[in-house]
Amino acid sequence: MKKINFLTKLKEEEKLQLVESSEELKQSYIEKSESNLESSKILLDNDKLEESISLTYYSMYHLLTALLFKTGIKCENHSGSIILLKEIFDLNNLEISKAKSERIDKQYYTDFKVTKEEITGAIKNAELFNTNLFDFISKLTNESIKRYRSKLSELIK
Repeated sequence: MKKINFLTKLKEEEKLQLVESSEELKQSYIEKSESNLESSKILLDNDKLEESISLTYYSMYHLLTALLFKTGIKCENHSGSIILLKEIFDLNNLEISKAKSERIDKQYYTDFKVTKEEITGAIKNAELFNTNLFDFISKLTNESIKRYRSKLSELIK
């Protein structure tokens, strides 16, 4: 119930809304996702671990944003978008939630130690998440998009 209240609050603040489905925005976020993951690997290879973990998360988040724009949903809140992945699309959001938490810890705090092995594992998780989400996006139909939009409308009315 708490998640639904949060989504309703985002709707009231106009940070969550139904918009026109956009193939162009979907594609540009897919490209951002791919670029972020590639950059994350370059940073890892150059011992820029904090920066690598941030871009690993953003590769996942941008692909999630591509899904939302493909279905005509605009969400200007990371947590809200991650909740929608589970509540609207019934997809596991555990990996992206963990990646977001790691990104916040590494980006804003200094009392941590991160290893190349951890980053390598995070990148592998992101690759799997992204592959599965890209596959999901590619299988969307006009009918399924209507159902997801309707599900969101019901959830936040």
